[in-house]
Order: sequence, then structure tokens, then C-alpha cells
Amino acid sequence: MSSLENIQSTLTKLFKDGHRIVFWQDSDREFEEALHQLTLDGVSLIRLDQEPALLVKYRLEIEAPEQPFLLYQPGPPPPHEEDWFLDVRLYAAPFAADRATMHLRELGLHQQSLRDHLAERAIFLSNKDRMARLKKFIQPDDGEEAIDRSMMAVVTKADQTDLFNIIIALLQELDGDALEGIPTAWTEFGKFGLEQSFWKMVEERFGYSEESSSLRNLLIRLMVSDFAKSLHVPLPTSLRHLSLPERGAANSVVCLGQWRDSAKRSQRYEHLSSVVASIIKLDEHLPNLSIEDMADVKTFLEVEKNIASQLRTRILETKNIINLDEIRSIVSQRLDGYWASNQLSNTEHAPRIPMRRVYDALLYASELFDLKNNLQYDGLKAQGPKDYFDLYTQRLYRVDQLYRLFHEASTEAKKSGWDILKSLAPEVEALYGNWFIQTLSLNWGVVAEELVRDKWRILGINDSVSKQFEFYDKHVKFLLEKNDSRRVFVIISDALRYEAGKELADQLNGKYRFSARIESQVCVLPSYTALGMAALLPRKRLDYTDNGTVLVDGQSSSGLEQRSKILESFKGKAIKAETLMSMKQAEGREFIRDFRVVYVYHNVIDAIGDSASTEEDTFQAVRTTINDLSALISKIVNDFGGNNLLVTSDHGFLFQLDAPSEIDKNAITNKPPGTILSKKRYLLGRDLPQDPMVIKGSTNNTAGTTDGLDFWVPKGANRFHFVGGARFVHGGATLQEVVVPIIKIQQMKGKSSEATKIRTVGISVLGSPPFKITTNRHRFVFIQNEAVTERVKPLIARIAIYDGDSPITNVENITFDNQSKDLNEWKKDVRLTLSSRTYDKKSRYQLIVRNADTGVEELRMDVTIDMAFSNDF
Repeated sequence: MSSLENIQSTLTKLFKDGHRIVFWQDSDREFEEALHQLTLDGVSLIRLDQEPALLVKYRLEIEAPEQPFLLYQPGPPPPHEEDWFLDVRLYAAPFAADRATMHLRELGLHQQSLRDHLAERAIFLSNKDRMARLKKFIQPDDGEEAIDRSMMAVVTKADQTDLFNIIIALLQELDGDALEGIPTAWTEFGKFGLEQSFWKMVEERFGYSEESSSLRNLLIRLMVSDFAKSLHVPLPTSLRHLSLPERGAANSVVCLGQWRDSAKRSQRYEHLSSVVASIIKLDEHLPNLSIEDMADVKTFLEVEKNIASQLRTRILETKNIINLDEIRSIVSQRLDGYWASNQLSNTEHAPRIPMRRVYDALLYASELFDLKNNLQYDGLKAQGPKDYFDLYTQRLYRVDQLYRLFHEASTEAKKSGWDILKSLAPEVEALYGNWFIQTLSLNWGVVAEELVRDKWRILGINDSVSKQFEFYDKHVKFLLEKNDSRRVFVIISDALRYEAGKELADQLNGKYRFSARIESQVCVLPSYTALGMAALLPRKRLDYTDNGTVLVDGQSSSGLEQRSKILESFKGKAIKAETLMSMKQAEGREFIRDFRVVYVYHNVIDAIGDSASTEEDTFQAVRTTINDLSALISKIVNDFGGNNLLVTSDHGFLFQLDAPSEIDKNAITNKPPGTILSKKRYLLGRDLPQDPMVIKGSTNNTAGTTDGLDFWVPKGANRFHFVGGARFVHGGATLQEVVVPIIKIQQMKGKSSEATKIRTVGISVLGSPPFKITTNRHRFVFIQNEAVTERVKPLIARIAIYDGDSPITNVENITFDNQSKDLNEWKKDVRLTLSSRTYDKKSRYQLIVRNADTGVEELRMDVTIDMAFSNDF
């Protein structure tokens, strides 16, 4: 719209609004020549410089008292004492068409006193695009500062007009190497006359002022102040001159907290914080600060690395008396922090995945040391076979699991170039190999030797351990006989040992409508694939040929085709897991339609572990297997309507990351007469002799064969040889090799499914609302409403205090994930820092808790703020 059109539109509106006389003072005579182009229907135009004053007043008041008039006076207004039209000015509607007034009117501003200020911003206002964006921010009652902030928001392309957003938008454009260079937006600040206004606001809110203020120095002071405010001890002396005054420090916490919390801008923060850390030589100051001193610091990645290093050292120094609760608390706080958050992505300057894996590994190591300390005195001994079995499946399996999880985490961290766990790994290795495996295998070995002679029977007072070679009759046939139309899926994952099966069962119980119950069985001995797979099939008898081939009812059981042929007699079918996974719903339902039992074979762990070239990836293979089986089970249940599933394994395994040495080799160097098959952990043959260095037995006792073979397995965890890789082994009699899981899975329906619903844990704030805040930093105590379980999931909460929709504190992410039965352990402290500004003690602000994953509001509480000196934090 042109200026003249704008004038005509505005004048027309004034007359339509009921104003009979409009007084137009054109001080700069800008529109004198264009006056005749105006077309105002029914309005009389009078130029006051061309008409006698008395005549004009006569026309207005006597001749045409109802007629609308536009009184136009070019040039500056006369002094009051010389102004014949002063009274008219006072009752007429004022109008001006100078640029500042037009801008005032276009922006919808109420204060006429802003004309001079807008005149000073004429260059900014001369651009239509800038004006259009400015209008989105301007409010009718805005003053000079608010207008300038809106202009700054337009220039910086900020989403909001608050000073924090503008500062963030400017600072993130700084050069990322030395903080040199001038951002384009800052150049425009100078062009539009906004620099002085900006620095005035910065001084008022942050207390920052220098003879030559700069964005570089502002950034350094903001970060140093955020660091200082988060420390639990005084800032190092050599950094104190870089810290802002107290009120500015409080604002720096909120400002940088918002920067880190911005999905669009946080990556730039990460880069610039690393530059600032280098400039201030932060690494020289950290050795004198403890983990507790820096517990609340989020400013710099260097702090996070230092805390992780100190935590590793603390674990090593206290491993024999480790305080596990303390380590858990520290790790939990770090994982809730900025640099290791699971809610934020992994970036070049914030390597969150390796950082998280470091903390995971530190916690797993701590749990291992704690377990050892609690089991130190006879903790690896039991009274009899069943007691050993129960001890392992209820407690000791966790050592194997933690060892795997530690190396899984540390390997991932190492692949990302993080060597922080290097000194911890040997201690974990020594604990696992020298203490746990060696001690347990020898203790259990004495019992196992007796069991081999006693038909592999593990009897308890009230129950006995299920044998693998009785699997079909006890577990599959039992289900099929309950209902003629029932179908059973048996998933056999090669080398899935008990501890991995336990993790899978726990994971499945965290899914809606799934119920997974884990049991255990003792697998055949020797514990190797051909015999274990055969033992799991339905049959009448199990035999060996003279060359060591396992026969099921006279047929070879090696390979999918042979197993399918054996299953035909039992209305069954065998299929590979990957084949079944590739089937679409209709195809899969058609495939299983005519079968009552479907054996699904999965092979990742054994395929990876049983090769010298890939055995080092064994633990990654376990992770892949758990994920594969979880997906496979979901597909069978959801796509193919499976309702009765069993997951088990042919055998377990032993694995250590460190390669075995000569002392781990069995002293027997020559195969005995009659040997048919010789492997690292077992020998099979006819009429094998006795030897004190081995456990000798017959598969007729340990595998239920009719025409079986004799076997040798080495005592303890020794190997007969190291050919073809020796870190991953199976075939022997250790608990890790012979205890295998049976996971019984059902899809819950109807009312039963209600108990399987998944929800996040609820939380409450201790105390009665409204909460009253009297200092700039306030501590809230939150508590879980119940313990976290498989079906009650942890809550990652985003917590802050808001004024309307805007946060007025830092935003904290806190995870509520405690599984303890002790209510005192459900509590967590959250400290929020208020930005330095004026608060109305009569107003209600809100403490808001949102679910970080979904954004759903979990909690809202009223808060009042009553601080005597709001600007002197």
C-alpha cells in the first residue's frame, strides 16, 4: 500500500469512527502537493494556510455544525499563544502523516511519544519485509526497549523477543575456532542503530559492561558464570575476573540452559563451549575439583570427561569396599545431565553415545565389585547340585551378565576413541577369570563329576531340574495335550546361555500383552550343538554312530531338512528364523496352518563365537540375538497369531575377552585310544579310559542316549587345545555351558491383558502447594509414587518454573527409575535457578513437569516468588 493510500484509508476510518473534525499537521509539508489526490466522500477539506482563521471557525461552528471537516495545516505548528486553532486542536481528532507517525500507526502502537524513537529507527522501518516480521512481535503498549528487542529478534531471526533468545541467536553465529569475526546480524545491529540499546539491556540483565564490550567476551563471561554458579565450591581464583556479578550469573544459568535446551541451536553451543574451555584453560583447573564439587555442572564437556575419569579412579581405589549406592547416584545424575543425555543426539562436539557407554561400563564394573565383595566368603559354594543350580539361576548368573554388559559398553566406547576404561578393564578381567570362573568351575566341578555318574539328575527337596533330553515331553507335549487345536512355537537359539535368556525375558515382560516366564534346564553333556539340538527334538531314542553322528530314531538330525523330516511324525515343521521373519502375514499364516509344532532355528552367537576370526565379537552377537529374538517373538504373536512360545538353547558358552594362556590348557596332550571326536572342551569315543585330569562319563547318563559314547571334559574351565580360537568355548560342564533357559511366552488376552499394560511411573512433589520461593535458587524434592518394574517404566521428566508459556528458570531433565522397595530411595532433588528480574509476589507461577519422551504434562503446581532484592541475587 502506497503512503497516499495509507493516508486515505486511515482518514476514512477516523471519519467512520465518528470524528467530525480531523486536524492534520503536516510539519514537513511532505504531502502538500498530493493533497488534491485525496477523495474523502462527504468531507470538506480546508487548508488553514489559505483561509482566514475567523471564517474557518465560523464554518466549523455556525455555518455547518454537522459537516465533517479535514483541517490541513502545512509546516510546523505555531506557538500556543499565536495559535488561532488551539481549541480546535484539543477537541479534533489528531492526524499526522510523517513517516514516524505512519509507522507508529501501522504498528498499532498507542504511545505517541515513541515517534522520535521510531524516527531513529527509520532505516530498519523502511523495509517492507522487516516491517511485516516486526508486526508479528509488536504489542500495542510496547515501549522503546520492547520495540528494540522486537527489531533485534527480526534481525537475528529469533523465535521470541526476549533478550536471552536474542543473545543466543547472536552468539551462535560467532566463528567457531577463535570466536573472532563479526556475525552478519551484529553488523545489521550497527546499521539499524541497535548496538547501544543491546549493550544497555545486557548490562541491566547480566551486569556485563566493558570499555569495548564484545560478543566474544560476553560469551566467555556467560559460560564462566554458568560454570561458577553450578560449582559447589568457589570458582578458581584465576577465573573469577571472568565471572559476572551475582544477578548476571543467575541469568547466565537460565540463558545458557535455554541454549542447551534448544533442539535447533544446541549443537552450536557444544562447539562454542569447547572453544571457550580451551581459551580459559579449563583443563588446568579441573584436577583440584572433586566429582561432588562439579556434580551440577553442565557447561563444558571437559567437566564431564573429568568426572568420568575421577569416577573410574574412585572405583579402582575402593573396589574392595565399594559404595554401590554412591556410584549409582553419581551415574544416574550424569546420565540425566547434558553431555550424556539419552534424549539428545550424538554430535561431533557432544559424543553422547560413547559418554553414556562409559558410564554404563563404570556402573557394571561397580556392580561386579560389589557382588564379589558380598560373595567373597564361600559365596561361590553350595551344598549340593540343586543348591548350585538355584544359586546360579537366582544370583550368580548376574556376574556373567555384568561381565558381558561391561565389555559390550567398553568396546563401544573404545571404538569411538575413548580409552578412559583402559585401566579398569584388567581389574574386571581378573575378577571374572581369576576369581569367578576359576573358583566356581572348580567348586561346581566336584559336584558335576558325581552327577555324571548319577544319570545327570539334579534333585531338590520339592522339585528337580529339568533335563534337556526330556524337553519335548515335559514342555512341548504337555502344552499340545491341553488342547487339540493348540499350536506351539519352539525357538532354539544356538548358544543362548541363561544370563542372556534372563535379559530377553525381562525385555519381553516390558511389552504390552506379553507374559514371559523363565525357567532353566540342564543341557546334555558334552554341551555341544549336534547333541543338544538332537536332544530337543521329539523322539523315542537317541543314538550315536561309530563316527560320532547323532541319530534321532535312526535318522540323522543334522541340518534343517533332517530335523523337519523328524518333526513330520509329530505334525511339526522346522524353519530358519530369518526365513520366518521375511514372511508377510498371509504367507506366514499359510505356512504354519497345517502344523501343531513349529521349530524355529536361530544361529548368531555360535556362528560368530565359534570362529577364531570373529570370536572377539561374541558379546555383540549376544546383543544381536536378544534383539532378533524379541522381534521374532513379536512377529509370531502379532502377525501369525502365536500364543504359546518356548525359547531355549542347545547349550551355553564360556567367553573371556582376554585370550587364555598355557595355564588354561589341560595337561593331557595326547588323545586317548578310542577317540572319535576331539574338540577344545570335550572328547567323544568308545571305551575311553579314566584319567584324574578329566571328568569321564557316558552320554547314556547325560544325554539319554541308548547306544551312546563315552566322553571326557576337562575339569574347571580348561581347554584341551586352542586350535580355531579359544576364548569362546562350549562342550564342557561349567554352569555357564550347561544351564540353559526355557522362556515360556504367552499372549495375554481379555482381562488378563490389563495386568500387562505398560505405564510410566508417577511422581509427586514433597510439600504443600503453593510453594513459596524466597531465594534465586530453590530445591524441590520429588518422589516416585511406586517402584519401577518391568511394566512400570522410568519417567524422564523435564522440570522448570514457567511464567505463562515461558520458562523463568533452567530446565532440568531428571530420570525417575528406582526399583528399590525402600521409599527413601525414590526421592530426587531438583535445583532450579530463577532468572534475575522483577517478580510479583502476588502472582502465581507454575512448576511444570513434562514427560521428556512424549511432551505430555505430568504435573503442574502453583509457585509464588517473594524475594526482597530481586536484582541482587
